[in-house]
Amino acid sequence: MTVLVTGGAGFIGSRVAQRLLHSGQSVVIIDNFNDYYDPALKRANIALLEGGAQVIEGDIRDSELVARVFAEHRITRVAHMAAMAGVRYSAEQGRLYAEVNTTASVGLMDEARKHDVEVFVQASTSSVYGNTDKIPFVETDTPDWPLAPYPASKRATELFAHSYYHLYGLNVTVLRFFNVYGPQGRPDMMPIKVIDSIVQQQPIRVYDGGQLKRDWTYIDDTVEGVLAALERPMGYQIINLGFGAPVALTEFIEIYEELIGKPAIQTFVPAPLTEPQITYCDNTRARELLDFEPKTGLADGLAHTWAWYQAHHGIT
Repeated sequence: MTVLVTGGAGFIGSRVAQRLLHSGQSVVIIDNFNDYYDPALKRANIALLEGGAQVIEGDIRDSELVARVFAEHRITRVAHMAAMAGVRYSAEQGRLYAEVNTTASVGLMDEARKHDVEVFVQASTSSVYGNTDKIPFVETDTPDWPLAPYPASKRATELFAHSYYHLYGLNVTVLRFFNVYGPQGRPDMMPIKVIDSIVQQQPIRVYDGGQLKRDWTYIDDTVEGVLAALERPMGYQIINLGFGAPVALTEFIEIYEELIGKPAIQTFVPAPLTEPQITYCDNTRARELLDFEPKTGLADGLAHTWAWYQAHHGIT
């Protein structure tokens, strides 16, 4: 039994791969080490893996490569974490996001159903909800009004996933991630950008007076949800995976100011059209179907992230 982890050099994918390896499972990783952020960080994630994952450097858009991986490695489960990420960056890159996040994902599902994969876990995003009036976000809402190509591409993949379940019986569990953060986090995400700005005493752009609220979910809690989904074939399910406690950006920054012992230099600007006012997870379904129980609140999670940052950058 072999688990394929796409995007296995990334922030979430590498942590999923490590946990699988620790449990004694065979893991194959596909990652193209693209330059959306520094590829050296992704190679560092791979270097930290213990247990002998087979790493294939390649692009999930390469249909011949994907077919060969499924055929040669007897893939039985898939954790599809690979994607072009970044809501704001996607605004000018719609075609790229469609190719990677939708078309390539459909290709993976096609190979999965041909090889009788037991469960296909598809990473999606809370961004699919857009500016919904239904707060907290619940899976029975119909998220048909994405604010950018990134969530649009993810929503399209969710719909394709249903068709593959309906036509071929492929078990697909779609996990809508909510603002995942923690040690080794992506440098383009707010948790690392705020630290960089405070440490370097550089301005940080703060949208809408810092009143945007986000439901931050610690990496370890997210990984637990992914692992649980890999063990539970459930037909077709969409499941929110988030902490369930949105926090205003002003409070988020204040926690870091206290941890670091320096004030943030804040530049207040209007939010881009890509940004919803709030992300807020109703995780009832995750608790029921995945026994999901997020354990790390924001203050502790940011403390862990700051401690890692200090060690990583040699700050005493």
